[in-house]
Amino acid sequence: MTIRAYKDSTPLLGNPAALQERASKDGYLYFKQFFPRDKIMEVRQAILTILDERGLLDRNVPLLEGVANQAAVDQLSEEDANWNGVGVPLDVYRQVQQLEVFHALAHEPKLLQLYEMIYGEQAIPHPRNIGRLMLPHKHTHTTPPHQDFLHIQGSYETWTCWVPLGDVPRTLGGLSILEGSYEAGLLGVTANPGAGGLESILCELGYEWAEGDYEAGDIITFHSLTVHKALPNQTPGRVRLSCDLRFQPRSEPIEGASLMPHGPYEWEELYEGWSRQDLQYYWRDVAFKMTEFDESIRWQKDKIC
Repeated sequence: MTIRAYKDSTPLLGNPAALQERASKDGYLYFKQFFPRDKIMEVRQAILTILDERGLLDRNVPLLEGVANQAAVDQLSEEDANWNGVGVPLDVYRQVQQLEVFHALAHEPKLLQLYEMIYGEQAIPHPRNIGRLMLPHKHTHTTPPHQDFLHIQGSYETWTCWVPLGDVPRTLGGLSILEGSYEAGLLGVTANPGAGGLESILCELGYEWAEGDYEAGDIITFHSLTVHKALPNQTPGRVRLSCDLRFQPRSEPIEGASLMPHGPYEWEELYEGWSRQDLQYYWRDVAFKMTEFDESIRWQKDKIC
């Protein structure tokens, strides 16, 4: 199987037409050092502090290295280690979702400007930001090849921004993209125990995988139909932190769950103690065309080869 290296689109940031052309050809855009490293490490520290307070990190190692307390991790149930595809128990994840600095990433002006260049119109971030805190648990499931549209629906023009919260080399389980695969449309699926519960059936499509080693500050963003997967974590004891941020054109429809918290929480509890009002309920001023979630498209038999 051929593996391509990611194309760095950083030189295209001042050229919307070139960005749109590459996005249309490949279905993804990768940027080196898009964010200042310090900004990403601030979020990393906040999340690792939560894990440390739960006793899930090795306190003989500097916090930012993210080394697990393997004995404590091993005591987690398989359900807790895979809850909702985030890798930690529900009560731990609530604390992550309450972090203002975590949600603020999606509102960085540079990031919003990027999506406005891609769309050619005003972009809006979904408030449903997702954290991935993948502990080295023996029953952790690697995320299989899949398309995000099956899970988020709404607009096909929704793009996900995957942000590694720290250095994530391939051996730690970075993200891999099936370059150009969004052109194949919505694929058939089969059940898989990894995040989302569904694996796309690739049917020898002829596309090639692209991947690379990520550093804190790098991002990769991709179309809702672009097939992607996580690589397995081959680094003993290390925690892999990342987040999924999603954006769409303001004029496009949205499915209601994308405006809800990721998890069984309420915005009121998550917003408690926040200082920035502009991060809260900002979507209520947008006259979205709402769509209903269509469960049937997740199991279209005629899409299976």
